[in-house]
Amino acid sequence: MPATPEAVHHAVITWFQQAGRDLPWRHPDASAWSILVSEVMLQQTPVSRVLPRWQEWMHRWPAPADLAAAPTAEVLRAWDRLGYPRRALRLQECARAIVRDHGGEVPRGIDALRALPGIGEYTAAAVTAFAHHGRAVVADTNIRRVLARAVTGAALPAPSYTAAERELAASWLPAQDEMSVRWNQAVMELGALVCTARSPRCESCPLAAGRCAWVAAGSPAPLEGSRRTQAFEGTDRQLRGQIMALLRSDEHPDATRLAALDPADPERVRRCTASLVADGLAIWDHEHLRLP
Repeated sequence: MPATPEAVHHAVITWFQQAGRDLPWRHPDASAWSILVSEVMLQQTPVSRVLPRWQEWMHRWPAPADLAAAPTAEVLRAWDRLGYPRRALRLQECARAIVRDHGGEVPRGIDALRALPGIGEYTAAAVTAFAHHGRAVVADTNIRRVLARAVTGAALPAPSYTAAERELAASWLPAQDEMSVRWNQAVMELGALVCTARSPRCESCPLAAGRCAWVAAGSPAPLEGSRRTQAFEGTDRQLRGQIMALLRSDEHPDATRLAALDPADPERVRRCTASLVADGLAIWDHEHLRLP
């Protein structure tokens, strides 16, 4: 590692200026609302899947007031397969709160942002940094992984965000507002493109040559339990997605049609259907299920 954090900042930001992707929510004219939408969509979803959906959303609902007034069924259909459709509902609730409480403008400040429906610690920090150009500790999975490797020498960060990681990210954040914004953008991109979880391209990393504690330690394997894997095949989450796909196709399946999704376990189908209704993602209408 270089002797000072400033040298690391300079190396990573210089790399980003040359290698960073040209994404529309990074453009200077991107609105705070468009950036907020991108951050919600990008949670646990790759850029390649988000980009076409984001472009469609911003064309249809370019301001919070547009999404706030949209039929919920259209919002859920437009969300498509981005995963966790409750995020679409929360995003519409967020738009309504912005219209009701903030005159249709995305508010400034971590506290005001976190008071919005569906906006947690990470998203509030990301909007503060990337939309409002303020100093904020942004710590997504990519940033956490870069800091874990470069600073602590660990192959991967802990499965969940810890107080120690929060302190580490804060200690490495540049003091100047604009520099902190560039650092957040750059180190996040480094984690997404180079310092990836499974196949890091250390030969392309601006921190590899004597600047990364993990490389200096011989790139040790992850500690047992540090890599979190989530099964999908055969889970309730998969079945919920299949039910939502039926609903997005404008079909109004009845109980018999729904049961056919898993003939071996009709109780599972009933359980997953009931959970979608409880979450506000579907409603029963004359013995048929439909979008709200």
